[in-house]
Formats: sequence, C-alpha cells, structure tokens
Amino acid sequence: MESLYLLIPMSIALVFFFGVLFWWSTRNGQFDDLEGPAHRILMDDDSAGHDTQPDDKPEA
Repeated sequence: MESLYLLIPMSIALVFFFGVLFWWSTRNGQFDDLEGPAHRILMDDDSAGHDTQPDDKPEA
C-alpha cells in the first residue's frame, strides 16, 4: 500500500512530462510533413546536375 503513495505521483508526473514534451514538439514543427521526405527520395529528377550543355565542338 505504501508503494502506491510513491507510484501514483510518479506516474502522474511522467504523464505530465510526456504531455509537455509532445506539446513542445508539435509547436516546433516536428510533425509538419511526414510524407514529403519519403516521396522526395523516390522522385527521379533527371535535370538535376545537368545544367551545362555538352561541348559539341570538333576536336582539332
């Protein structure tokens, strides 16, 4: 019975701590875009890195 006097306040404090941690993470944008980075990996961007035109000059 005496252990309940310790465990109940500790569990309430732990729930409060996780609630504050979750509130902080949502306010700072940790859960803004969960699908964007996963789709960005799969996008095939062929034009990236090919900004320069090939040199069509004949060699002398």
